[in-house]
Amino acid sequence: MATERLAAIRDDADSRPAVRRWAPGRRLLAHFALIVVTLVMLYPLVWMVASSFKPTDEIFSQPGLIPRHLQPSNYAEGWRGVSTAFSIFIENSLLISLFAIVGNVISCSLAAFAFARLNFLGRRIAYATMLVTLMLPTHVTLVPQYILFNKLGWVNTFYPLFVPHFFAVDAFFVLLMVQFIRSLPRELDEAARLDGCNPWKTYRYIVFPLLRPALVTTIIFTFIWTYNDFFKQLIYLNDVELFTVPLGLRQFLDSTGDSSWGPMLAMSTVALLPPLVLFITFQRRIVDGVATSGLKG
Repeated sequence: MATERLAAIRDDADSRPAVRRWAPGRRLLAHFALIVVTLVMLYPLVWMVASSFKPTDEIFSQPGLIPRHLQPSNYAEGWRGVSTAFSIFIENSLLISLFAIVGNVISCSLAAFAFARLNFLGRRIAYATMLVTLMLPTHVTLVPQYILFNKLGWVNTFYPLFVPHFFAVDAFFVLLMVQFIRSLPRELDEAARLDGCNPWKTYRYIVFPLLRPALVTTIIFTFIWTYNDFFKQLIYLNDVELFTVPLGLRQFLDSTGDSSWGPMLAMSTVALLPPLVLFITFQRRIVDGVATSGLKG
């Protein structure tokens, strides 16, 4: 028995160096694969930035990234715009995104608190209906919404793009906050009730401050989705002065073939900066908000 145990110990000791020898190799291979995948994913972005410094006739004729003829004037030309300064489009997009963020933060947090903490008639039916809307395509409600906004006289205004956010129409964020609130201990609500807090004060002073990770996630995704939205803005906006960044970029393209690709790519690079800076700044908050909202209390 002692001989067998000694042999087993020796075999185990002999196998350990092999694991140590292969472990760095596996890590190196994994890092190399991740670098390759990252470069493949970033190549379109790098190509866009590089092409923004090229003349229009060189963008598609020269496949290389390094411009043969540097043309930084694409940025000045793009900033002046086709008929309206591109700064107007950025201001419109930021304004609409700001109102959409405020609407989602207020309405979605209130709806989530009601679903997670309050007992009222029809709560389960309302919650199930909200979940069903997650599977409903946007195009199904497009025509009824357009008819409604047209009767209200809101077509060719910013109202259809941000007013619905004040009525908790984004079920994804409501669900996100519901899961987060459910992870909070109910003892906090009971302590607030003993201190004389009604449901509104409990939401205002207890739940809302603790919702910070989920709120940051809501703010970032609302900004990105609203800022990059093209379809709804194309439907509801007609005047060039009301155009947003996606519609402003579309002006550089001409169906006859005379398109200003250089200025368009230059302004695409400029338009990418606000969401990129926001995402990089709050990247950890996004991960924390999504991760903690899945916990169960």
